[in-house]
Amino acid sequence: MRTLALLLMLAAGLAQADVTGRWKTIDDETGLPKSIVELSERDGKLFGRVTELLSRAPDTRCDKCKGERRGQPIVGMEIISGLERDGDAWSGGKILDPANGKEYRARLWLDDAQHLKVRGYLGVFYRTQVWERADD
Repeated sequence: MRTLALLLMLAAGLAQADVTGRWKTIDDETGLPKSIVELSERDGKLFGRVTELLSRAPDTRCDKCKGERRGQPIVGMEIISGLERDGDAWSGGKILDPANGKEYRARLWLDDAQHLKVRGYLGVFYRTQVWERADD
């Protein structure tokens, strides 16, 4: 009985855990860290901005992006926008992949306190990455 109560408390804590903060993006093909993205909440929506590049030169620009982002530095670029809380997850917004310049529908949720699952959708197809909480 004590174990069940402890598990329920842990699950409740995880459900309320905060996704905001700094996250290390991990390349799902190489397993190497790519960047640091800072997630923040504004007006009840979640946004993410690249604060550091780990596998490219810091002055790398988004040459494959479209519109006003084309040719802009990736560091400082908002790549996650407009996600709204959806139970224990965030969804309904967009995520940009600066490597190919494409935007995808996005959903993200905590796997545990140190790991964030980030999923981008293109129609019925999707790809999920696991980001790690960055140490400050």
